[in-house]
Amino acid sequence: MTAATAPETDRRKPDPNGKIRGALTRYRVLAWITGVWLLILTAEIVFKYLILDNSADAPDWFTYIGQAHGVFYILYLFMTLDLAIKARWAASRTLLTALAGTIPFLSFWFEHKRTADVRAEYAV
Repeated sequence: MTAATAPETDRRKPDPNGKIRGALTRYRVLAWITGVWLLILTAEIVFKYLILDNSADAPDWFTYIGQAHGVFYILYLFMTLDLAIKARWAASRTLLTALAGTIPFLSFWFEHKRTADVRAEYAV
């Protein structure tokens, strides 16, 4: 068998005990939940400050939208840190990924990009 016909070996790092796979799944779920709540929060802010004449006219339950996003963002930060530690990310990659939950639509793009990165580097 020549080098040209030899089967290509998988050069990705192994995932011991599925720890990276689990961390990646948790990160992906929280990235989507955080992104959806951020979009809802953005819509609420636009409605409250641009459409209503007076922000005091906004329903009381609007305050819960920001709180829900805040709770999910904190969970997103923990899941990002968990994945970053297990996948041995650089501090800059971790920080940029953590900040992605604060800009509408960016968490979806980062989730896609980081998932591809982790899958390319590890056998998950």
